[in-house]
Amino acid sequence: MNSRFYEVKITLGSVKKIRAGILLLITTFFWGVTFTVVKDAISKVDVFVFLSQRFLIAAAIMLPIALTRTNRVKARLLTHGTILGILLFASYAFQTVALKYTSASNTGFLTGLSVLLVPLFGAAIFRHAVGAGIRWGVGLATPGLFLLCTDGSLSFNIGDILGAICGACVALHLLYTSHFTRHADSDVYLLTTLQLSVVGLLSLASAQARGQEVFVWHPELLWTLVVCVLIATIFAFLVQTTMQKWISPAHTALIFCTEPVFAAAYAYYAAGERLGVLGLLGAVLILAGMIVSELLPDGADSDASVSVAAEG
Repeated sequence: MNSRFYEVKITLGSVKKIRAGILLLITTFFWGVTFTVVKDAISKVDVFVFLSQRFLIAAAIMLPIALTRTNRVKARLLTHGTILGILLFASYAFQTVALKYTSASNTGFLTGLSVLLVPLFGAAIFRHAVGAGIRWGVGLATPGLFLLCTDGSLSFNIGDILGAICGACVALHLLYTSHFTRHADSDVYLLTTLQLSVVGLLSLASAQARGQEVFVWHPELLWTLVVCVLIATIFAFLVQTTMQKWISPAHTALIFCTEPVFAAAYAYYAAGERLGVLGLLGAVLILAGMIVSELLPDGADSDASVSVAAEG
Protein backbone atom coordinates (compact mmCIF):
# COMPACT_ATOMS: atom_id res chain seq x y z
CA MET A 1 0.00 0.00 0.00
CA ASN A 2 2.74 2.45 0.95
CA SER A 3 4.69 1.61 -2.20
CA ARG A 4 1.63 2.22 -4.41
CA PHE A 5 0.90 5.53 -2.64
CA TYR A 6 4.51 6.59 -3.15
CA GLU A 7 4.34 5.80 -6.88
CA VAL A 8 1.14 7.85 -7.26
CA LYS A 9 2.77 10.81 -5.52
CA ILE A 10 5.80 10.64 -7.83
CA THR A 11 3.48 10.53 -10.87
CA LEU A 12 1.57 13.57 -9.68
CA GLY A 13 4.87 15.36 -9.15
CA SER A 14 5.90 14.51 -12.73
CA VAL A 15 2.63 15.89 -14.10
CA LYS A 16 3.15 19.13 -12.18
CA LYS A 17 6.70 19.34 -13.50
CA ILE A 18 5.49 18.97 -17.10
CA ARG A 19 2.81 21.63 -16.55
CA ALA A 20 5.41 23.93 -15.00
CA GLY A 21 7.73 23.45 -17.97
CA ILE A 22 4.97 24.26 -20.47
CA LEU A 23 3.92 27.42 -18.62
CA LEU A 24 7.54 28.58 -18.26
CA LEU A 25 8.05 28.00 -21.98
CA ILE A 26 4.95 30.12 -22.72
CA THR A 27 6.39 32.82 -20.45
CA THR A 28 9.70 32.70 -22.30
CA PHE A 29 7.83 32.98 -25.60
CA PHE A 30 6.20 36.21 -24.42
CA TRP A 31 9.54 37.61 -23.25
CA GLY A 32 11.09 36.79 -26.61
CA VAL A 33 8.22 38.32 -28.58
CA THR A 34 8.19 41.51 -26.49
CA PHE A 35 11.98 41.95 -26.81
CA THR A 36 11.56 43.90 -30.06
CA VAL A 37 8.77 45.99 -28.51
CA VAL A 38 10.84 46.85 -25.44
CA LYS A 39 13.87 47.67 -27.59
CA ASP A 40 11.75 50.19 -29.50
CA ALA A 41 10.37 51.68 -26.26
CA ILE A 42 13.76 52.34 -24.65
CA SER A 43 14.88 54.10 -27.83
CA LYS A 44 12.21 56.73 -27.04
CA VAL A 45 12.56 57.11 -23.26
CA ASP A 46 15.24 56.46 -20.66
CA VAL A 47 15.40 52.74 -19.83
CA PHE A 48 14.93 53.31 -16.10
CA VAL A 49 11.91 55.52 -16.77
CA PHE A 50 10.39 52.67 -18.76
CA LEU A 51 11.29 50.10 -16.09
CA SER A 52 9.86 52.35 -13.36
CA GLN A 53 6.53 52.72 -15.12
CA ARG A 54 6.38 49.06 -16.12
CA PHE A 55 7.11 47.59 -12.68
CA LEU A 56 5.33 50.21 -10.54
CA ILE A 57 2.12 49.82 -12.55
CA ALA A 58 2.43 46.02 -12.36
CA ALA A 59 2.98 46.18 -8.58
CA ALA A 60 0.01 48.52 -8.14
CA ILE A 61 -2.24 46.04 -9.99
CA MET A 62 -0.90 43.06 -8.06
CA LEU A 63 -0.98 44.62 -4.57
CA PRO A 64 -4.78 44.52 -3.90
CA ILE A 65 -4.96 40.98 -5.35
CA ALA A 66 -2.11 39.81 -3.11
CA LEU A 67 -3.54 41.47 0.02
CA THR A 68 -6.96 39.86 -0.44
CA ARG A 69 -5.29 36.44 -0.60
CA THR A 70 -3.26 36.71 2.59
CA ASN A 71 -4.13 37.11 6.26
CA ARG A 72 -0.80 38.36 7.48
CA VAL A 73 2.44 39.67 5.95
CA LYS A 74 5.33 37.83 7.58
CA ALA A 75 8.77 39.36 8.04
CA ARG A 76 10.45 36.43 6.32
CA LEU A 77 8.29 36.91 3.24
CA LEU A 78 9.23 40.59 3.13
CA THR A 79 12.89 39.62 3.28
CA HIS A 80 12.48 37.04 0.52
CA GLY A 81 10.63 39.47 -1.74
CA THR A 82 13.26 42.16 -1.19
CA ILE A 83 16.13 39.80 -2.01
CA LEU A 84 14.44 38.63 -5.21
CA GLY A 85 13.61 42.22 -6.18
CA ILE A 86 17.22 43.37 -5.70
CA LEU A 87 18.56 40.46 -7.78
CA LEU A 88 15.99 41.07 -10.51
CA PHE A 89 16.73 44.80 -10.61
CA ALA A 90 20.49 44.10 -10.67
CA SER A 91 19.93 41.86 -13.70
CA TYR A 92 18.22 44.66 -15.61
CA ALA A 93 20.66 47.35 -14.41
CA PHE A 94 23.88 45.47 -15.26
CA GLN A 95 22.47 44.42 -18.62
CA THR A 96 21.51 48.01 -19.44
CA VAL A 97 24.91 49.44 -18.50
CA ALA A 98 26.70 46.60 -20.30
CA LEU A 99 24.94 47.57 -23.54
CA LYS A 100 26.70 50.96 -23.35
CA TYR A 101 30.13 49.36 -23.62
CA THR A 102 29.64 46.17 -25.60
CA SER A 103 27.44 44.78 -28.35
CA ALA A 104 23.92 43.51 -27.90
CA SER A 105 25.08 40.08 -29.12
CA ASN A 106 27.82 39.85 -26.47
CA THR A 107 25.38 41.00 -23.79
CA GLY A 108 22.78 38.46 -24.86
CA PHE A 109 25.29 35.63 -24.75
CA LEU A 110 26.79 36.61 -21.38
CA THR A 111 23.33 37.07 -19.85
CA GLY A 112 22.36 33.66 -21.18
CA LEU A 113 25.37 32.11 -19.44
CA SER A 114 23.08 31.90 -16.42
CA VAL A 115 22.23 28.46 -17.87
CA LEU A 116 25.78 27.40 -16.98
CA LEU A 117 25.96 29.31 -13.69
CA VAL A 118 22.68 27.99 -12.23
CA PRO A 119 23.88 24.39 -11.76
CA LEU A 120 27.32 25.60 -10.61
CA PHE A 121 25.88 28.04 -8.04
CA GLY A 122 23.19 25.53 -7.08
CA ALA A 123 25.78 22.87 -6.29
CA ALA A 124 27.95 25.33 -4.37
CA ILE A 125 25.23 27.16 -2.39
CA PHE A 126 22.44 24.60 -1.99
CA ARG A 127 24.31 21.35 -2.75
CA HIS A 128 22.00 20.57 -5.65
CA ALA A 129 22.71 17.36 -7.53
CA VAL A 130 23.58 17.87 -11.21
CA GLY A 131 22.14 14.94 -13.18
CA ALA A 132 23.00 13.73 -16.68
CA GLY A 133 20.06 15.62 -18.20
CA ILE A 134 21.26 18.98 -16.91
CA ARG A 135 24.90 18.31 -17.86
CA TRP A 136 24.01 17.40 -21.43
CA GLY A 137 21.42 20.17 -21.69
CA VAL A 138 23.88 22.84 -20.55
CA GLY A 139 26.60 21.34 -22.76
CA LEU A 140 24.40 21.80 -25.83
CA ALA A 141 22.70 25.08 -24.90
CA THR A 142 25.86 27.04 -23.97
CA PRO A 143 27.56 26.80 -27.41
CA GLY A 144 24.11 27.27 -28.93
CA LEU A 145 23.77 30.60 -27.12
CA PHE A 146 27.23 31.59 -28.32
CA LEU A 147 26.39 30.88 -31.96
CA LEU A 148 22.90 32.40 -31.84
CA CYS A 149 23.83 35.59 -30.00
CA THR A 150 27.34 36.29 -31.36
CA ASP A 151 27.34 34.54 -34.76
CA GLY A 152 30.63 32.90 -33.73
CA SER A 153 32.69 36.00 -32.82
CA LEU A 154 33.31 37.51 -29.40
CA SER A 155 35.61 40.32 -28.21
CA PHE A 156 35.90 41.32 -24.55
CA ASN A 157 35.82 44.71 -22.80
CA ILE A 158 34.43 46.23 -19.59
CA GLY A 159 30.90 45.83 -20.88
CA ASP A 160 31.38 42.09 -21.15
CA ILE A 161 32.35 41.91 -17.48
CA LEU A 162 29.12 43.75 -16.62
CA GLY A 163 27.19 41.36 -18.89
CA ALA A 164 28.70 38.40 -17.05
CA ILE A 165 27.65 39.94 -13.71
CA CYS A 166 24.14 40.26 -15.13
CA GLY A 167 24.21 36.55 -15.96
CA ALA A 168 25.27 35.78 -12.38
CA CYS A 169 22.38 37.89 -11.02
CA VAL A 170 19.91 36.06 -13.29
CA ALA A 171 21.25 32.73 -12.06
CA LEU A 172 20.97 33.76 -8.40
CA HIS A 173 17.43 35.06 -8.97
CA LEU A 174 16.39 31.70 -10.41
CA LEU A 175 18.01 29.77 -7.56
CA TYR A 176 16.56 31.88 -4.76
CA THR A 177 13.11 32.00 -6.38
CA SER A 178 13.07 28.21 -6.32
CA HIS A 179 14.44 28.12 -2.76
CA PHE A 180 11.96 30.65 -1.35
CA THR A 181 8.85 29.27 -3.09
CA ARG A 182 9.41 25.83 -1.58
CA HIS A 183 8.89 27.16 1.95
CA ALA A 184 5.61 25.86 3.36
CA ASP A 185 4.33 29.36 4.19
CA SER A 186 5.34 30.93 0.87
CA ASP A 187 2.66 33.14 -0.73
CA VAL A 188 3.49 33.40 -4.44
CA TYR A 189 1.15 36.35 -5.06
CA LEU A 190 2.68 38.44 -2.30
CA LEU A 191 6.20 37.27 -3.13
CA THR A 192 5.70 38.30 -6.76
CA THR A 193 4.20 41.66 -5.75
CA LEU A 194 7.08 42.42 -3.39
CA GLN A 195 9.80 41.76 -5.93
CA LEU A 196 7.99 43.78 -8.62
CA SER A 197 7.65 46.66 -6.14
CA VAL A 198 11.36 46.56 -5.29
CA VAL A 199 12.34 46.62 -8.98
CA GLY A 200 9.96 49.53 -9.59
CA LEU A 201 11.26 51.56 -6.63
CA LEU A 202 14.94 50.93 -7.44
CA SER A 203 14.28 51.85 -11.09
CA LEU A 204 12.56 55.03 -9.90
CA ALA A 205 15.57 55.94 -7.75
CA SER A 206 17.94 55.23 -10.66
CA ALA A 207 15.91 57.35 -13.09
CA GLN A 208 15.77 60.28 -10.66
CA ALA A 209 19.52 59.99 -9.99
CA ARG A 210 20.02 60.36 -13.75
CA GLY A 211 17.83 63.48 -13.74
CA GLN A 212 14.94 61.78 -15.54
CA GLU A 213 11.28 62.55 -14.85
CA VAL A 214 9.39 59.31 -14.33
CA PHE A 215 5.78 60.39 -13.84
CA VAL A 216 5.32 61.74 -17.35
CA TRP A 217 2.73 60.40 -19.77
CA HIS A 218 4.18 59.05 -23.04
CA PRO A 219 1.17 58.25 -25.27
CA GLU A 220 3.37 56.45 -27.81
CA LEU A 221 4.20 53.86 -25.13
CA LEU A 222 0.60 53.05 -24.19
CA TRP A 223 0.27 49.67 -25.89
CA THR A 224 3.87 48.75 -25.12
CA LEU A 225 3.18 49.29 -21.42
CA VAL A 226 -0.13 47.40 -21.59
CA VAL A 227 1.55 44.37 -23.14
CA CYS A 228 4.66 44.52 -20.95
CA VAL A 229 2.78 45.12 -17.69
CA LEU A 230 0.05 42.52 -18.13
CA ILE A 231 1.86 39.79 -20.04
CA ALA A 232 5.65 40.21 -19.74
CA THR A 233 5.57 41.25 -16.08
CA ILE A 234 2.46 40.25 -14.08
CA PHE A 235 1.70 37.01 -15.93
CA ALA A 236 5.36 36.11 -16.54
CA PHE A 237 6.73 36.64 -13.04
CA LEU A 238 3.66 35.18 -11.37
CA VAL A 239 4.09 32.04 -13.49
CA GLN A 240 7.82 31.90 -12.79
CA THR A 241 7.37 32.33 -9.03
CA THR A 242 4.57 29.74 -8.92
CA MET A 243 6.02 27.12 -11.24
CA GLN A 244 9.55 27.09 -9.82
CA LYS A 245 8.11 25.20 -6.87
CA TRP A 246 7.76 22.18 -9.17
CA ILE A 247 10.78 22.42 -11.47
CA SER A 248 14.47 22.81 -10.72
CA PRO A 249 16.31 26.14 -11.28
CA ALA A 250 18.64 24.42 -13.78
CA HIS A 251 15.70 23.24 -15.89
CA THR A 252 14.15 26.71 -15.65
CA ALA A 253 17.39 28.26 -16.92
CA LEU A 254 17.45 25.86 -19.87
CA ILE A 255 13.85 26.80 -20.73
CA PHE A 256 14.72 30.51 -20.49
CA CYS A 257 17.54 29.89 -22.99
CA THR A 258 14.87 29.76 -25.68
CA GLU A 259 14.11 33.47 -25.25
CA PRO A 260 16.63 34.58 -27.94
CA VAL A 261 15.23 31.84 -30.22
CA PHE A 262 11.71 33.25 -29.88
CA ALA A 263 13.09 36.80 -30.20
CA ALA A 264 14.88 35.90 -33.45
CA ALA A 265 11.78 34.15 -34.80
CA TYR A 266 9.58 37.16 -34.06
CA ALA A 267 12.18 39.56 -35.52
CA TYR A 268 12.10 37.49 -38.70
CA TYR A 269 8.28 37.58 -38.77
CA ALA A 270 7.84 41.26 -37.84
CA ALA A 271 10.91 42.93 -39.29
CA GLY A 272 12.30 40.48 -41.83
CA GLU A 273 15.54 39.95 -39.87
CA ARG A 274 17.25 36.72 -40.87
CA LEU A 275 19.59 34.43 -38.95
CA GLY A 276 22.77 33.20 -40.58
CA VAL A 277 23.79 29.55 -40.70
CA LEU A 278 25.60 29.80 -37.35
CA GLY A 279 22.60 31.49 -35.74
CA LEU A 280 20.28 28.73 -36.96
CA LEU A 281 22.71 26.10 -35.68
CA GLY A 282 22.76 27.87 -32.32
CA ALA A 283 18.96 27.86 -32.13
CA VAL A 284 18.91 24.13 -32.91
CA LEU A 285 21.50 23.42 -30.18
CA ILE A 286 19.49 25.39 -27.60
CA LEU A 287 16.29 23.52 -28.42
CA ALA A 288 18.18 20.22 -28.44
CA GLY A 289 19.66 21.02 -25.03
CA MET A 290 16.23 21.70 -23.57
CA ILE A 291 14.78 18.49 -25.04
CA VAL A 292 17.72 16.34 -23.93
CA SER A 293 17.50 17.73 -20.39
CA GLU A 294 13.91 16.47 -20.24
CA LEU A 295 14.62 13.04 -21.70
CA LEU A 296 17.66 12.12 -19.60
CA PRO A 297 17.43 11.51 -15.84
CA ASP A 298 18.18 14.44 -13.56
CA GLY A 299 19.02 13.80 -9.93
CA ALA A 300 18.17 17.35 -8.86
CA ASP A 301 14.62 17.18 -10.17
CA SER A 302 14.08 13.71 -8.83
CA ASP A 303 14.98 14.84 -5.34
CA ALA A 304 12.75 17.88 -5.66
CA SER A 305 9.79 15.82 -6.87
CA VAL A 306 10.08 13.42 -3.98
CA SER A 307 10.29 16.19 -1.38
CA VAL A 308 7.34 18.05 -2.87
CA ALA A 309 5.32 14.84 -3.11
CA ALA A 310 6.07 14.07 0.51
CA GLU A 311 4.75 17.53 1.53
CA GLY A 312 1.59 17.17 -0.63
